[in-house]
Amino acid sequence: MFKRFRSMPATAMAAVLGCAMMISAAPAGAKEKKEKDKKEEAKGGGISVSKGFMPAAKKMEDAFKAKDAAALQAALAEAQPTATTPDDKYLAGFYQLQLGILNKDTTLQGQGLDTMLETGLTPAESAAAYNFYSGNFAYGAKNYAKAVQRLEAAKAAGSTDAQLPLLLMDSYLQQGQVDQGITVAKAAIEASRAAGQRPSDELYVRPIQALQKANRSNEMLDLMTLRMRDYNQPQVWRQTLFILLQQTGENKEIALDTLRLMRATKSMLQRPEYSEYAALATEAALPGEVVALIKEGKASKVIPTPDPNFDGVAKAQGERAGDEESTLTAYAQKPSTQSNPKVAGATGDAMVGYGRYADAIPLYKAALTAGGDKELWTYRMGVAQALSGDAAGAKASFAQVTGPRKRLADLWVIKVDGGAATPAPAAAEAPATGS
Repeated sequence: MFKRFRSMPATAMAAVLGCAMMISAAPAGAKEKKEKDKKEEAKGGGISVSKGFMPAAKKMEDAFKAKDAAALQAALAEAQPTATTPDDKYLAGFYQLQLGILNKDTTLQGQGLDTMLETGLTPAESAAAYNFYSGNFAYGAKNYAKAVQRLEAAKAAGSTDAQLPLLLMDSYLQQGQVDQGITVAKAAIEASRAAGQRPSDELYVRPIQALQKANRSNEMLDLMTLRMRDYNQPQVWRQTLFILLQQTGENKEIALDTLRLMRATKSMLQRPEYSEYAALATEAALPGEVVALIKEGKASKVIPTPDPNFDGVAKAQGERAGDEESTLTAYAQKPSTQSNPKVAGATGDAMVGYGRYADAIPLYKAALTAGGDKELWTYRMGVAQALSGDAAGAKASFAQVTGPRKRLADLWVIKVDGGAATPAPAAAEAPATGS
């Protein structure tokens, strides 16, 4: 279950939004003086209210200085109908904001900010904060169109608030504007990475959910692949690879390759993965791989001990393997093995099944030299290189894969670059708001 982000506490918000304002009355009929006052205001000299508004302004100022919310509310009720100029309205909005902060009333805070922004008098140095909080409150009220408008304005004004991309992204997504939301998310992801920070997982999760809902599977998997760079842990690998596994259809070889990556990333977390993997490896005549797989499953406690089904499979495959491993070295060196692409590649697979990754690499090269399936044996050579610790060789091999295993190759590159799994993320939080 997603939780909403908390808004900034009233005390901190007051510090950001300001608690004081210089007020002066504008003499009637002095147009030139008023223009001069506005120039001074632009320099930080305050605002110039109309003469008729001055009494109400004084009451609001006194009530606010006394932190008397009831008196401020009464003064505000008197002031709002008499606010005739942009300066008057700006000041009324300012004290409405302060009343909202005193009462911890986000509706009042939002209304006050909107009044101030709509006058066009917001100082440049405050535009980012005012627009951000207005957008924040709009998001909390589920007014996503307004949230987009305000948050885009905050971004344009230079806001660096960490929640802005999350709020803006989700405001777009909530309106079904998936492409705009993904654009915001990707920009924020790369900005975080460029700054040496790990992006919020929500920048990945929310767009992935939106793409899934829109049945845009390839784009969803593209983003899931990017997510692995920052959230390289077993449960996240499993989410991605499980979807890939569902897409393999009747292609048993690609299904087996997908499960092998799941095993390599320690993301085989449930019994069905081991069951399917064991069946596919048995069918591919790789008894050594089956025995090693079941042993790992028991060590990880996913497969209990005893387990009649898997124990029976392990026993049968162990007997089938016999002394195969001890004869593989001699068999691999035979010219008849190396000149036949299928035999050379299959022998390489057997080597990998026994954990002899470095020994498998020359066999995959032989399969390619003999005219074997380039996509298949190049990919599997890359896997053997990665598992043997040859990162550069693995990445060079994976870069050549352009067929149906390309996404798996891309994921292997992320695994090679990612090193050890990162800690699991905290429970995901949703962006926003003023509540």
